[in-house]
Amino acid sequence: MVCLFAGMMCRAEDGGYLLATPDEVGRIEVEDVPFLAVEMFVCGCGREATISFRTNVDAIVTLDADHPLRVVENPETGEPSPYVLVGDGLEARLTRSVYYDLVARGWEEDLGGERVHGLWSRGTFFPLGRLDDHPG
Repeated sequence: MVCLFAGMMCRAEDGGYLLATPDEVGRIEVEDVPFLAVEMFVCGCGREATISFRTNVDAIVTLDADHPLRVVENPETGEPSPYVLVGDGLEARLTRSVYYDLVARGWEEDLGGERVHGLWSRGTFFPLGRLDDHPG
């Protein structure tokens, strides 16, 4: 039932979430984002890698330019919250274990003169976080 309703969900112009059936459209309350990325698959390595995620509704989404990763840092705790665009404005938040696996596969790159930790998927670099210069 959840998978059926997940296929009927879309994003409203105001950023809210809608459930659209053939007969009616209703607004639904979503706490953060509607989906979770619960598993990660990696094919290849380095700049040639392709990274895909399985969501909690068994959808597979491949990290690429059309399905980017964004990491939001909590301003109070500094804790990262990673999200991947599933489609139609809908996102999945990576579970902590999936995010840790993703971070472990990353490496240092120079991005616009700034050192960042990130990784490649389908020819696109996705930064996971900035690397601070530590004297020493």
